[in-house]
Amino acid sequence: MTYKTWNWMLNQWPHFSYDKEVLAELEYTFSQNSGTILGVFRHMQGISKDDFVVEVLSNEALKTSEIEGENLDRESVQSSIKKNLGLSTENRKVSPAEYGISEMMVDLYLNFDTPLSHTLLYQWHEMLTNGRRDLSNIGRYRTHEAPMQVVSGRLDNPNIHFEAPPSKVVFNEMEQFINWFNCEHDTAGKSKLFPLAKAGIAHLYFVSIHPFEDGNGRIGRAIAEKSIAMSLKQPSLISLSHAIEIRKKDYYQSLEKSNTNLEITDWLVYFGQTILDAQQDTLNQIEFLIEKTRFFDRFSSLLNERQMRVVKRLFEAGHTGFKGGLSADNYQRIAKTSASTATRDLQELVQNNILLKTGVLKGSRYFLNIKIK
Repeated sequence: MTYKTWNWMLNQWPHFSYDKEVLAELEYTFSQNSGTILGVFRHMQGISKDDFVVEVLSNEALKTSEIEGENLDRESVQSSIKKNLGLSTENRKVSPAEYGISEMMVDLYLNFDTPLSHTLLYQWHEMLTNGRRDLSNIGRYRTHEAPMQVVSGRLDNPNIHFEAPPSKVVFNEMEQFINWFNCEHDTAGKSKLFPLAKAGIAHLYFVSIHPFEDGNGRIGRAIAEKSIAMSLKQPSLISLSHAIEIRKKDYYQSLEKSNTNLEITDWLVYFGQTILDAQQDTLNQIEFLIEKTRFFDRFSSLLNERQMRVVKRLFEAGHTGFKGGLSADNYQRIAKTSASTATRDLQELVQNNILLKTGVLKGSRYFLNIKIK
């Protein structure tokens, strides 16, 4: 087994360095996009801002969980987020994991300007681990003596991707991290940090400490979003995890490349571009919700009850739609109807230009007839 010197072992830890000039264009684009998103959000017409917020928080809850291999139910997550926001929602059964991540996302949104603290992080961890019985430390930093390692491969020949600081030093490391996060300077206490740099360092710094027994990735991504929101002095209104999950392999590779040194320009370029991708996704979501309003204004009178139920479900899947498109089997299940009725309903939807069809026979797939960039 090859021994590695991890970043937290270096004498200069945690004083990260990077090339500010390389990040300058990304920071400028981020500032422009932030102004655009805020302007569009403030002047939304014909759609509910609450619907938009629920959509953003739902995407983040679902995708940050999916990155960790946990697939949650979208409708349950949306219902839980609405409940936590005080919005009306149907009385739906929600699993502890779905409720916990939803509670955390709403707290992150509503209390974006609250300073980071041990107590807040403990609360987030309790939310994330809602219903768990397999952890020794819930709502507190890890205490086990065994090394905290990120490992893959066989048990007899493991590949150690990272090893975090021992549990006995975690509280002191987190005290230093929290003090840094709540100030406006870099990790050496010198110059003020721009938003992308601050968020990227915050995420890498936190996951390098890996303070919890589980949930570090999800909390680390929430910390990055909180950093962005505090820099903007308003909720970020992006789903960072959605952008990360699309190229999840790049995310883990970029983290691994950055965990043995303190020069992190490449990491910040990757993470900064990912935040810009998340901003573009937000603009696409806004456009999608506007198109949704226009869509129902145009087609509602042409839809029977079954078709309306299916179309609403398609919109609930968001602007990226059903993975692979809607099938006839999907239609039957959602509409709770027979195969022959599903076939007839789908034919009508295509004839009325409500759905677009691709493929033939069992390979037929259907998509909403709307255009999003």
